[in-house]
Parts: sequence; C-alpha cells; structure tokens
Amino acid sequence: MNRNIAGFCHLTFVAYLFLSPLTYWRGTGFQFEHYLMTCMTPLFQMIVFYLNYIILAPKLFVSGKHRYDLLINVFLLITLGAALHFWMVYVNNLYGGNPRGATDSIGTVSYIARNSLNLAIFAAGATALALARRWVTTDQKLKAAEAARAKAELSNMRNQINPHFLLNTLNNIYALTAFDTPKAQQAIQELSKMLRHILYDYQQPKVALSDEVEFLQNYVNLMRIRLSDSVDVKFQTFIANPQLEVAPMLFISLVENAFKHGVSPSEPSFIHIQIESADNQIVCDIQNSNHPKTASDHSGHGIGLQQVQRRLDLSYPDHYEWQHGPTSDGTYQSRIVIDLKN
Repeated sequence: MNRNIAGFCHLTFVAYLFLSPLTYWRGTGFQFEHYLMTCMTPLFQMIVFYLNYIILAPKLFVSGKHRYDLLINVFLLITLGAALHFWMVYVNNLYGGNPRGATDSIGTVSYIARNSLNLAIFAAGATALALARRWVTTDQKLKAAEAARAKAELSNMRNQINPHFLLNTLNNIYALTAFDTPKAQQAIQELSKMLRHILYDYQQPKVALSDEVEFLQNYVNLMRIRLSDSVDVKFQTFIANPQLEVAPMLFISLVENAFKHGVSPSEPSFIHIQIESADNQIVCDIQNSNHPKTASDHSGHGIGLQQVQRRLDLSYPDHYEWQHGPTSDGTYQSRIVIDLKN
C-alpha cells in the first residue's frame, strides 16, 4: 500500500477513536475536562492496537511464538481493562455519573471483563492487519524477485542469441569465400549493418518494429547472396504503425530456421516471410519448403526454437499465439501473433 494512503488511514483511525467520546454529550452540556478524562478509553484502545500491530504481532505471532503473544496480551488486556474500569469509576464519581458497580464485586468483574473483551477486539484486528501486511510484503518481494530473475534470464538469452546468430552467419560467409569472393565481400557488408543494430540499437528491452524489420531484411539479403535462382525468397511487410515496439531479435531464430531447413540443393525451394502489424497486433508468418535434417546432421541442436518459446513466455506472457510445424501440403509454417493491447 502507498505510504501516504496508509498514513491517512492510520490518522483517520486515531481521529475516529478520540472523537467517538463526543457522542456521550448529545443533548447535554459539553465539558472539555470531562471529555479529556473519557479519552482514556480510546487511548487504551490505541495502545493495544499499535502495540500489537507494531511489536507483538510481527515479533511474536508472525514468527510462530503464539504462546508468548497470547500470554502478554492476556496480561495486557486484563490490566488495562481493570485500570480503565477504576478510572471511569473515578470520572463518573467526579462528575456525578453512574458509579459502574464500584461497590459491587460482581459488577466490577463484569465491567473489567467487558473492557478487556473490547480491547481484545482491537488486539485481534491489529494482529490480522499485521499478518495481511506481512503476506502482502512477502508477495511483493516474491514478485520483485521473480521479475528480476526473468529480466536476468531474458538478458542472458539475448546474449546467447548473438553468438548463435553470428556463428551461423560466419559459416555462410566462409562458404562464399571458397567460390565467390565479391559475394563474400557483399555478405560482410550486410553483416556489418546487422552488427550495428545489435551493438547500438538492441540494448533496450524493446525496439521499434521498423528497426526489427530492417534487421531481418538485412539478414534475408545476406542469405540471398549464397542461394541459387531455384530458391524463391520473398520478404513482405505490411506495417500500419512502424513505431510499435517489439522485443529485439525475437524473429531472427525463426528466419534462420527457414533458411536452414527450407533450402534443398537439388529441389526447387521457397522461403516466404511476411510481417504485418495493425490494431496493436504484430504477426510474423514464415512458410518454407520442408527439407528436414538427416539423422547424421546434428547442427543447430534446436536451440533457436527453444529460445523463441522462452522469450515469448517472458516478454509476452498470455499475450501471444505461436503455431509451428509441418502443414498438410508438405510445407513448414511458423506463425506468431502478439497482442500488444495489454
């Protein structure tokens, strides 16, 4: 709870306690000295409440020392209940009020018991509030710790993506140097553009969708350099709001996957990438011809897809849909829909 709101609630509570004795003077003459003397009741109530709320409940009851908390409260309530009774007897005698059973032992015991019970209500209320405050504080600490852990995990995953992405890209450039030096040089130039994004633009938790699209476009251009004309590569965008923000490098693993498994050296292949946004929604739809790895091919180890799943869970919990896998016509599709409304 906000400290200002909590302070206001405590102030209101104390004001109510000390103004409540004024109801005794409805229709009668008000005497300030008499009022001050009757304020002993709210004073004792306040003492019992805050003694439990600040000290007894947090240090004894919450920590499991219920017996000590009960014994101290019983002694406190009976002592203050008796003190309050004899004080009110004195005040009533002084101002000509009801003697409250001053000469009747049964009446005295009943008044003390009533006072103690009344004070016990404040002790119980204070203990309940202290427990609620402890639970809320613990819950907030757990949520803060979970948020910090998720942030650290997300940062670590982003750091893992960069080496994984660079490894695949450098392998492609290395292959180009063997048979086409000009294309290898062009590939290095495209890679430098992408590294500029990684080093300078992608240090924030979210980036503009237009920057993410440009990053993917550079990667597609880099991959096109080493592909033959038999591979149909399309990259289409329909961006209604380029300033929509998205988690950086979220789709690159899917695009890498499409080039890794969607290109056949002997058969016509295709890779179609489409990214669109409208009404606070981002859709990334990737379709490619399906050429699964052979049993002897252990490259990749499936790290990319695992990271995409985890990053979606951390960045957009309960606000995304991801469908991926082979389709009925023999192609492979990966489609992510992210809802940014909430």
